[in-house]
Amino acid sequence: MRRFNFKLEKILTLREYRERETELELGRAVGVLSALELRIKNVAQEKILAVESRFSSHDFCEIRSYEFYILRLDQTRDVLLEQAALAELEVEKARAIYLEASRDRKVISKLKERQERDYRRNINLEEIKTIDDLSGGTAARKTAVGA
Repeated sequence: MRRFNFKLEKILTLREYRERETELELGRAVGVLSALELRIKNVAQEKILAVESRFSSHDFCEIRSYEFYILRLDQTRDVLLEQAALAELEVEKARAIYLEASRDRKVISKLKERQERDYRRNINLEEIKTIDDLSGGTAARKTAVGA
């Protein structure tokens, strides 16, 4: 019995590789976005602490330094929010590329599955025909010998 041979196996392998690569790119983009979101959260927590600590002292210079620190935290937050928006766009682009690569790979995979299923069905039919021929031949020989 001959083995199943899928003629587009190399294309399938290339598409699987492309899918893995685009999945890694998507993972990197999501990682960058997550890191930015974490930094935004940390800046917000620092601001809360600075606002709470601002009036703990009655020294005007210290209060003023807290005010400047809060302003700097606000500026940092704004920059991080802009970077996060750009990172979100990159994630969406990477997701679209990954979905396209996944769809391309699935098309070839489905074709391979269909061809393999047809191959198995044909092999089974050939085996059934062979078995029928052998068993039919035995019955015919018995009737010929008995007659």
